[in-house]
Amino acid sequence: MKHSAVHLAAFVATLLAGSALAAEAATPETAYASIAQLQQRMDAGTLDSRQLTQALLDRIQRIDRSGPTLRAVIETNPEALALAGALDTKRTKAHGPLYGIPVLLKDNIDTGDRMLTTAGSLALIDAPAPRDAGLVERLRKAGALVLGKTNLSEWANFRSNHASSGWSGRGGQTKNPYVLDRNPCGSSAGSAAAVAAGLATLAIGSETDGSIICPAAMNGIVGIKPTLGLVSRSGIVPISHSQDTAGPMARSVADAAALLTVIAGSDPRDPATAEADRHATDYTRFLDPNGLKGKRIGVVRQLAGAEPNADRVLEQAIALMKAQGAIIVDPVTLPHLAELGEPEMTVLLYDFKHDINAYLANRRDLKARTLADLIAFNQAHAGEEMPWFGQELFEQAEKKGPLSDKAYTDALAKAKRLSGPEGIDAALQAQHLDALLAPSWGPAFMTDPVLGDHIVSGDPTVGGASQPAAVAGYPSITVPAGFAHGLPVGIVLFGAKWSEPTLISIAYGFEQHAGAWQPPQFLETVGGKSVATGKRP
Repeated sequence: MKHSAVHLAAFVATLLAGSALAAEAATPETAYASIAQLQQRMDAGTLDSRQLTQALLDRIQRIDRSGPTLRAVIETNPEALALAGALDTKRTKAHGPLYGIPVLLKDNIDTGDRMLTTAGSLALIDAPAPRDAGLVERLRKAGALVLGKTNLSEWANFRSNHASSGWSGRGGQTKNPYVLDRNPCGSSAGSAAAVAAGLATLAIGSETDGSIICPAAMNGIVGIKPTLGLVSRSGIVPISHSQDTAGPMARSVADAAALLTVIAGSDPRDPATAEADRHATDYTRFLDPNGLKGKRIGVVRQLAGAEPNADRVLEQAIALMKAQGAIIVDPVTLPHLAELGEPEMTVLLYDFKHDINAYLANRRDLKARTLADLIAFNQAHAGEEMPWFGQELFEQAEKKGPLSDKAYTDALAKAKRLSGPEGIDAALQAQHLDALLAPSWGPAFMTDPVLGDHIVSGDPTVGGASQPAAVAGYPSITVPAGFAHGLPVGIVLFGAKWSEPTLISIAYGFEQHAGAWQPPQFLETVGGKSVATGKRP
């Protein structure tokens, strides 16, 4: 009897301890904790991956699917808790930084499990993908936990020019967690909103032109668009092999650098990554708080001047950089900026038809096997898929010929030459610069399903601050830099091919002295009450 009582007391103590740990895991401090903070607690035994995963799943239920109803997460992993428990069992003192850390994936990234990969479209809900994307294989090998998939602008915002960013037929409209009637930008809308709202520690987005940089900036987080070919695109629903890349989204430069370290590298399934292993490294080595000192940074005024709040934040950032020892060259001219739009769109239309047909050919359990099938599906399901905007980009792409067409080869050569060697490279070399600087975007615009997006920063004729690096295939990073009426505003740094170490060093040095990140308050509207607390800020 005494022996049983001892065991009962021990069992109750274990339950109480588990409840205490679960309660601790559910706190905002955990939701917004960094990788390093979480690993410290897991190493100390005050938290484990299963408790962290449960806390984030609970937070998704409380914030994403009710309350503010962000609609950032399109699907959670039904095996998440079991996977987390298995990771806890295998945990040793010698583990990588992402071991046991939950990561959300944009819903255009294949996972060979029970989750779907749909690019937000109901046309792809027939069956899961047959295998993991290349970057997902790397995440699992590093011990990261795939928590779920995030909502996105359907088809990564390449269906219509009048789309509302963050809307998909499968997931509905994602909201900006800072001010709920504002747009999260896209197409990696859910990835950015989820990280900003503390629904996951990390997320992966993808970019063709602006789809990491814009949502990261408008949701007040860090986003890295890597050099094209540094991160594998195998198993990612494509727009363009000429511009597509996946990249990290996180609340800090340190966490983004840790995530990039894991996903960077060559993959036989993506020929563009042939040189990746020669350049991939541990990017956390470049987290220097004095990373601004002595760096020559050029201000691209052509990408500013369109939005007063973005310009104000840019001037504050320049002053901080100077104070921390950066050498600011202002202004710097980026040649051919206004000439990129036309050849870029030609390339994207040709690439999309070719690349989406190739992707669908490998998704053998799907009914839609070609772009023509997708167009027909949308027409047949217009009430669900096209209540707000059409599919003119799909239709334009379907009319394009093979990639051997002279119109395509000429446009591709022109776009790459004007954006890279005669654009970014020329600007850097003329002034011996380490990086170029501009506002990422202005504060988030109102969500408008009727008229679509209202891009308010940068010159809309050249696609904002993301376009030069996107077209060239060069890296860029956006960092929180300030606020306007409760809305985040960021700055973007971009540079030469494979210059991620330099950009990360500059971005980290800026971040450590700017201290611009703040958690969202889930305001109903600018100046309104918080949905979470019922109070005004």
